[in-house]
Amino acid sequence: MVAGQPYVVDGTVRVALARGQERADLFNETTGEDPETRRALLRDLLGSLGEGVEVRGPVHVDVGRNLHLGARTFVNANLVALDRAPIRVGEGVQIGPNVQLLTPVHPLDPAKRRDGWEGAEPVTIGDNVVLGGGVTVCPGVTIGDDTVVGAGSVVASDLPAGVLAVGNPAKVIRQL
Repeated sequence: MVAGQPYVVDGTVRVALARGQERADLFNETTGEDPETRRALLRDLLGSLGEGVEVRGPVHVDVGRNLHLGARTFVNANLVALDRAPIRVGEGVQIGPNVQLLTPVHPLDPAKRRDGWEGAEPVTIGDNVVLGGGVTVCPGVTIGDDTVVGAGSVVASDLPAGVLAVGNPAKVIRQL
């Protein structure tokens, strides 16, 4: 999965997905727990967790271990992080509610889809980025530092640093 090569969803992949789902469910059940308990559950779920990260549940992942959150990042409710490949979120990032960070890709050939083939491409979010509510970031996308993506936008290709981008597909409308 992580290597970026096509793969078939087999027993090994299913075990990784089940582990991620189990750990996410444990975190999502702790809305009233103390912050240290929640942080410990996040450390167990995620690949890495920077200092001062706040995640509001529920959060939904595929694997969990491929999601990396930088220091001082804020994640609002209902993050969907399909982390079949690495998702790296920088420091000081603000993620609005109902954001989707997607890494899976599926072949266009229907026979390959029927046979269970898929792939994944990493997502990289720079430092000090804002993703408005309902933003979707597609597989293989990199968003540069200090960029703001408006609510409801679909980011299908890379965005440079220091811009405001909106729309479907997201387009740069001005420098910041």
